[in-house]
Amino acid sequence: MGFSLARSFAQLARKAENNKASIAVSKEPLAEPPLEIHTLGNPALRQTGRHISKVNGNIRDLAKDMLRSMYSAKGIGLAAPQVGIEKQILVIDLDIENSSNPPLVIINPEIISSSASLEAYEEGCLSIPGVYLDVIRPSSIKVSFRDEMGRPKKMNADGLMARCIQHEIDHLNGVLFVDRVSDKENLKRVLKENGFNKKDVYSPPID
Repeated sequence: MGFSLARSFAQLARKAENNKASIAVSKEPLAEPPLEIHTLGNPALRQTGRHISKVNGNIRDLAKDMLRSMYSAKGIGLAAPQVGIEKQILVIDLDIENSSNPPLVIINPEIISSSASLEAYEEGCLSIPGVYLDVIRPSSIKVSFRDEMGRPKKMNADGLMARCIQHEIDHLNGVLFVDRVSDKENLKRVLKENGFNKKDVYSPPID
């Protein structure tokens, strides 16, 4: 009886530990972030992320390095292909100024439904600095994924969160937000003003 009780306490302790936020890093920018964020024209951005079969300490360490690099660049979202890693993992934090707000780690995401209503909203990207253009996307989505502990999750998102998730999932498929810009003349002008080439923009796949 004592052994069973002790084992139950141990199981409860492990469960409590697993329920804690396991990804905690400083949001302060680093002079030398751990990962380089690639920019438009680098072929790494056109690679697709591979399914992560096991969520372990290495994946959590990767998420932490991605967050440190994202915070250092003052971004709110980052996907693994942006740092040259072909894995289906992305990180998001819409409140980078608030140290008490935990980031979101999304592994193997899949959009399982989206709203019929579409919205145009200005987007930017750490991989295309200085470029901000309108992109039309569904205004709300439902996404399934695994969290940093490998636990299956489902989440409804709208507004900026929905847009950010869609933007980062595009990265996992080798698609950039500029591929989805409908105003091609304005796109060409803004890219040129910021030192990028229109030839590096692709037509996105049909959703």
